[in-house]
Amino acid sequence: MTAPNRPTPQPGILDIAPYLPGKSGKPGSKAIKLSANESPLGASPKALAAMIEAAAHLEIYPEGSSRLLREALGEVHGIDPARIVCGNGSDDLLHLLAQVYLGEGDEAVMNRYGFSVYPIITRATGASIVMVEEADYRADVDALLAAVTERTKVVWLANPNNPTGTYLTQAEVARLHAGLRPDILLVIDSAYAEYVTAADYSVGLDLVDAHDNVVMVRTFSKMGLAAARIGWMVGPDHVVDAIHRIRGPFNVNLPAQMAGAAAVRDVEFTARLREHNAQWRDWLTAELSGNRMRVVPSQANFVMVLFDTPETAARAFETLAEAGYIVREIGVSYGIPLALRISIGSEEAMRGVANVLKSMDETR
Repeated sequence: MTAPNRPTPQPGILDIAPYLPGKSGKPGSKAIKLSANESPLGASPKALAAMIEAAAHLEIYPEGSSRLLREALGEVHGIDPARIVCGNGSDDLLHLLAQVYLGEGDEAVMNRYGFSVYPIITRATGASIVMVEEADYRADVDALLAAVTERTKVVWLANPNNPTGTYLTQAEVARLHAGLRPDILLVIDSAYAEYVTAADYSVGLDLVDAHDNVVMVRTFSKMGLAAARIGWMVGPDHVVDAIHRIRGPFNVNLPAQMAGAAAVRDVEFTARLREHNAQWRDWLTAELSGNRMRVVPSQANFVMVLFDTPETAARAFETLAEAGYIVREIGVSYGIPLALRISIGSEEAMRGVANVLKSMDETR
């Protein structure tokens, strides 16, 4: 066999479709970006001040374990800081979990329209991803459990889910966990937890506290610090130990650590974000529903709008873009060509989006 004339990736790597981020407007454009689920209120002023102060010391390596950030998270959420691992965004931690618990011949299970990073990180380890059909754009606990085999090592669950905005109740997640073998890791990705208003929702800490095979992953990206790339994970001691063994020694930079610690303690700002989001998420849902568009009920900081055909969805995307609103197409990345995902933005942006889509519908 002739040796290749250049380095070659491991088998399967080039079969992985890369992650597609939400589009932005053209350089210099004044288009409003509603494609990446970013905070419409910016970042906590306290977080900004902490980041500026930390930026005066860029010559110093950050503290390797993100101790001050973990202490702040533990203080606000009532968690032992020793059980928290911080990362360069929650994607960093998801990659580490896949690397530790998946390998050649293993399987990971997820719902069909779950976060598109899960197939990427699973296949990168040589494992296979098992996609499970949903019930009306909502994870189906019975179907997920039926997909488990002796090769299953991880179950990925975004709750609330991206891009649909749907969620499983605390009881449903508990039932999912109860049906898994103790050697299967249930990863609860609670990236949108700050925006949930449903009374029957749980971020997953109850299961993490009670079992050895559950971890909860969170992010600061949706609460105004997307550019800082800060994620965090809570898990049992043995998982935390394994992740620390391969985690980068300085995987969260110093300004991010300081900004994150200030942001998590600024509970008033987080409450303002939640209140703004709930008001305009519910308003946009009501405005668009019944106008030959269907808005899937959401508990996140975005809504998924379903149109009657893929062509109508594409026309809606272009019409919104022409009006200065960039939303997320999810046909290619998630396999839902009938849908657009629209982040909850300012009052002005929400009223503008509603006017454009309703006007388009009326001219059909």
